[in-house]
Amino acid sequence: MKVALTIAGSDSGGGAGIQADLRTFAAHGVHGTTALTAITAQNSMGVAAWVALEPAMVVAQMEAVATDMPVAAAKTGMLANAAIIGAVADAAARLRIAPLVVDPVMIAKSGDRLLDAAAERAYVDRLLPLAALVTPNLHEAAALLGRPVRDVAGMRDAARELRALGARAVLVKGGGLAGDAVDVFCDGARIVDLTVPRVDTPNVHGTGCTLSAAICAQLALGSDLLDAVRAAKAYLTEALRRSYAVGRGRGLPDHMHAVALTPR
Repeated sequence: MKVALTIAGSDSGGGAGIQADLRTFAAHGVHGTTALTAITAQNSMGVAAWVALEPAMVVAQMEAVATDMPVAAAKTGMLANAAIIGAVADAAARLRIAPLVVDPVMIAKSGDRLLDAAAERAYVDRLLPLAALVTPNLHEAAALLGRPVRDVAGMRDAARELRALGARAVLVKGGGLAGDAVDVFCDGARIVDLTVPRVDTPNVHGTGCTLSAAICAQLALGSDLLDAVRAAKAYLTEALRRSYAVGRGRGLPDHMHAVALTPR
């Protein structure tokens, strides 16, 4: 069985982060492993508190997995601060953990900030050069570039600029725009608008984590990068169609829709 590694934070409400990543890995038939970076106290309403782990402990988890198991692909999620970003970048390079999908988690959909403001530059300087793919949403692309990204034309420009900063490929996610769900993929040789019909649901907690984890799983299974992105978008779209609420706030995609034992 192929092994995928997620380097991310824990969501106590089970909708995003490590919890979403592991369910997504399982749904794709890959063995999920983890390096926990932070612990959040959150639910469907938002993030009440969070604490980052020591960078050395994050690295120790990465080493424990990578020195024992053949990691076929990895992804990052919430990295919390510049020290963890730097430690993860150093360890990923030293342990030859690749391909690496970088989801630059900065702000939760509830609006809660999940990244130390001083760490934004560390993403650009340390992690983007290691990324096979970086997957920012509109707010994250704007933070990384220092300017707004407001429409599809701006997404195309942002994808080109982010790739020029070192990532081998970029997927700028346009879920925040009106109309169909449009993401823009750029790998230097091509720039592709990936459009799917928007699923009308408020249950969107953890969609960024889910998409990047699905791409990571597809890469672990040997897919070409653009094929992995297309398959992951199709998986997420169906998960949103089958989404559900479990609290008073935002619900979440059904990560296990393809393998549920009983129909909902």
